[in-house]
Amino acid sequence: MPSNLLNSLVEYTTIPVDEKEKIVELSSEEIFKSPFCYLSGHKLVEFSQEERKNFKTYVEQGGFVFVDDCNHDIDGLFAKSFEEEMSRTFGQDALQKIPNDHWIYRCFFEFEDGPPATSFELNGWGDDLVHDYLKAIEINGRIGVLYSNKDYGCEWDYDFRNKRFLKIDNTRFGVNIVVYALT
Repeated sequence: MPSNLLNSLVEYTTIPVDEKEKIVELSSEEIFKSPFCYLSGHKLVEFSQEERKNFKTYVEQGGFVFVDDCNHDIDGLFAKSFEEEMSRTFGQDALQKIPNDHWIYRCFFEFEDGPPATSFELNGWGDDLVHDYLKAIEINGRIGVLYSNKDYGCEWDYDFRNKRFLKIDNTRFGVNIVVYALT
């Protein structure tokens, strides 16, 4: 996760945070030691059979994966290939839009209109494409995979000391995601 979001977790919550980044292969048993995983990118998403099995087991056993498309698009390579991979892994209709009144939008900070827009949506890409929803795979009534094509990772990727220049801290929704995943 971007270090700015880790700073916000320390600032707003009592959740213990390991500030050292860990990169874990999807095929590794190490993934089962982390209750929260972050997957981001802009290229092709294609799991090996072993990675697919591990990913599915991780989510079905209560792990949470936040996936963020850095392309901020709908029909781009990352978006299409990730959604196809989720269909192969969990079934054709597993990845669904979540309603904008879902608990994830109010479990810590309140987001009455659902997922907050990013600066990339509002002016960064110049395509006027604002996504008003997120998608998720739910396991036993709880989100196991949260998918965003809003490019939150880039939105939150700045030095935490620069938050003082923002009227509203844009990492607050990231705090909600982590709080939801861990409670």
